[in-house]
Amino acid sequence: MQKKVLKINGLPRTLIVDPETSLASVLREQLLLTGCKVGCNQGQCGTCTIIMDGKLVRSCIVKMKRVPEDAYITTIEGLATPENLHPLQVAWMAYGCAQCGFCSPGFILSAKVLLDNNPSPTREQIRDWFQVNRNACRCTGYKPLVDAVMAAAKVLRGEMHKEELLYKPVGNKIYGTTYHRPSALRKVTGTWDFGADVALQMPPGTLRMALVQAEVSHANIIGIDTSAAEKMPGVYKVITHKEVKGKNRITGLITFPTNKGDGWDRPILCDEKVFQFGDAIAIVCADTEEHAKAAAAKVKVDLEILPSYMSAPAAMAPDAIEIHAGVPNVYFEQGIIKGEDTEPIMKQSDIVTVEVDTVSSRQPHLPLEPDCGCAYFDEEGRLTIHSKSIGIHLHHAMIVAGIGIEPEKCRIVQNPTGGTFGYKFSPTIEALLGVACLATGKPVSLNFTMYQNITYTGKRSPGFVKCKLAADEAGKLLAMETDWFIDHGPYSEFGDLLTLRQAQFTGAGYDIPRIRGKGRTVCTNHAWGSAFRGYGSPQAFLASEIAMDELAEKLGMDPLELRFKNIYRPGATTPTGQVPEVFCLEEMLNTLRPLWQEGKKRCKELSTPEKTRGIGLSLGIYGCGLDGPDSSEAWVELTQTGVTVADSWQDHGQGADIGTLSHAHETLRPLGIKVEQIKLLMNDTAFTPVSGPSGGSRSNVMTGNAIRVSCEMLMNAMRKPDGTYRTYDEMVAENLPLRYNGKWTASMCTDCDPVTGQGKPFPIYMYELFMPEVEVDMKTGKAKVVKFTTVADVGTITNKTTCDGQIYGGLAQGIGLALTEDFDDLKKHTNLVNCGLPFIYDVPDDIQIIYNISPREHGPHGAAGAGEGPLTAPHPAILNAIYNACGVRIYSIPALPEKIKAGLTAIAAKDQS
Repeated sequence: MQKKVLKINGLPRTLIVDPETSLASVLREQLLLTGCKVGCNQGQCGTCTIIMDGKLVRSCIVKMKRVPEDAYITTIEGLATPENLHPLQVAWMAYGCAQCGFCSPGFILSAKVLLDNNPSPTREQIRDWFQVNRNACRCTGYKPLVDAVMAAAKVLRGEMHKEELLYKPVGNKIYGTTYHRPSALRKVTGTWDFGADVALQMPPGTLRMALVQAEVSHANIIGIDTSAAEKMPGVYKVITHKEVKGKNRITGLITFPTNKGDGWDRPILCDEKVFQFGDAIAIVCADTEEHAKAAAAKVKVDLEILPSYMSAPAAMAPDAIEIHAGVPNVYFEQGIIKGEDTEPIMKQSDIVTVEVDTVSSRQPHLPLEPDCGCAYFDEEGRLTIHSKSIGIHLHHAMIVAGIGIEPEKCRIVQNPTGGTFGYKFSPTIEALLGVACLATGKPVSLNFTMYQNITYTGKRSPGFVKCKLAADEAGKLLAMETDWFIDHGPYSEFGDLLTLRQAQFTGAGYDIPRIRGKGRTVCTNHAWGSAFRGYGSPQAFLASEIAMDELAEKLGMDPLELRFKNIYRPGATTPTGQVPEVFCLEEMLNTLRPLWQEGKKRCKELSTPEKTRGIGLSLGIYGCGLDGPDSSEAWVELTQTGVTVADSWQDHGQGADIGTLSHAHETLRPLGIKVEQIKLLMNDTAFTPVSGPSGGSRSNVMTGNAIRVSCEMLMNAMRKPDGTYRTYDEMVAENLPLRYNGKWTASMCTDCDPVTGQGKPFPIYMYELFMPEVEVDMKTGKAKVVKFTTVADVGTITNKTTCDGQIYGGLAQGIGLALTEDFDDLKKHTNLVNCGLPFIYDVPDDIQIIYNISPREHGPHGAAGAGEGPLTAPHPAILNAIYNACGVRIYSIPALPEKIKAGLTAIAAKDQS
């Protein structure tokens, strides 16, 4: 041990430290300065950035022996106070930079050092600074962060007051404005306690968990020997499947009737088999995390190694064994049959056809906050699990039978959550926490490392999609044929739904009278498939939007004009036979057309023999909701000081708090109620109603409507015969109820048929056009997006800053999907950098969002969703732009430099021959 005196946030502190411990650990664990966040713990993401002696330090990789005596250290807690914020913190709130908020403290401190040294930076200098200092963000797409630094710089130079940055309600209205999130203040001050922060604040006696995990992808378990681990220091209990009181399975819950499995295929702790790398085999509970991990390494697992099927084609091979005994590896089929048969059209000699065969990657979610959570028994004796769940009631139903507890004895609470982008639609550690708490009778906590988070949480399921389009010589689409299969990993939860998504979205946006196709869900031994933003649509649009470009080329038509000729107009229906709720694409393409022409000209002018530029186009659509008559609930209660609004709109950065506040306030405005009079109660199954999971861009529509309904019920009760409203005291005096439970159901929707795919699955859709401009280095094959224009129709805008942030962030993830991101190699793809996380240089600063506003009949205040839209189809547009730039057509993403270079070499060889 070593004694050090450090000046931390202006005060001298005497510390006794382990010289080998990281500075981040000392700040967080000894001083509880949890505004310093630890994400990767490898110096790759910058969430742990603090200031030491005026310089930026990534504290997770700085050992205490390298920290000088009397070093002056500033964490986010020492930058300012909540009552007197630093201009950067105010700007971060104003520009919506704190989406999930996990990276915000590191970015703010990084920007402070920049402005201390350069009070008038250019946008490019800000981008350079964040790139060099490894400040990463998965939520925002980076542009708002640069905007915020530029604005804060103005304040610091005395050109404006910081108070001018934040929107002040005009006419008591916040709906559709840039009003900041209720959670923003805590996020920018580092006081928004994420799961790992909560774990540090748990009482003495809390057990820390470590997992024994499989290091192979497929094996029979012969035996598990825990004897050595049980004797290790600090160990309280080693838990195997034998200690699980329930079925030891997580149920997929919503399993389609034609699914050949029963949905009970994911073990909580492996008992008979290992199905994928990282599967949990045992849990060690000990007094410290270090003791738990040391003991976990002593557990011996005897395995019989089996063939590992790491892709759908491998698992579909005739000699492949069943991964789950009794269930074929191809366990679900989905058809699409619309209109008359396609075969006669395809045989006609006067039609033009194209056929593409595309492969989308196993895209990793790459949140900067690793998975984490805790569990304990609350004051009513309920097993209470805190996690990053984005479906607290859904997960409750998926795990209670598996862990062996009555539903009313289990409570799930969502922690403040550092992004999930969909992976937490599936339960990850919830059941493990519940099993450990039940087995020990003590509070427990579990924090994943970034390695665990990458290797043992769900991924986007790879899609193998063939798409054949047929058109007449004038370019009118006549028919489409598709064939697809989904590699969904070893666990079936939501795999059938994902396969249905291909039927719903391949060819979506166009009036195609005849469609035939079939898809399959395949069980493999790679990472299990979970929800990811755009769920199912990126696989579908990769095929159909490349096919549209190839068809345009074959017809000699402009890609925009071919699309314009075939988009939804009155009389058209979706691939599932549903009439679109709005016909907005014509107006959107008319808006984009002059920019498309300018972009084509600009790319030609800026191209050089060394670096060529190209422009691409695509169309993307996504439905808001879970299929069929989806529903949501909320309640509102009148109080002496205002109202309380309660829902289970889980927030993982998308803005559930500002969404709840905006819909409630807009509905209650006739009462004259102010924003500050509305209290939010969210995401605790003990108190909040069943609002449904926060996925599929459903919450702004479904829960927004439930909030509207509950608020309208309250107003109806408060309304007097003369049209004025009762006060709280008058309601009490008249013995009128103060709380009203609102529910909204998409009763106009129906499920899709498993044979034909026909149905009315969604009440509302989002529509978006993508137009990236790409530069290709002809020497290396590296492609870079240099400009991105998008036209989006998401109904009325609930909150402008939040909606902008969703689109910027979605486009950034689309760039990663197209060019860099993958989880395939279990030895290589195990950290953020190797998985292809986009940093600020990878995302252009020149991003233009154009809104086409078509109010939705069934949307709350006319709104649709927003989050899924920007990740439906940016990637085929980027691939189309690559082809436009250099003539190389890529069908399998990501379009890594070596793929493009190989294409360039092939073109050169062909030209020479």
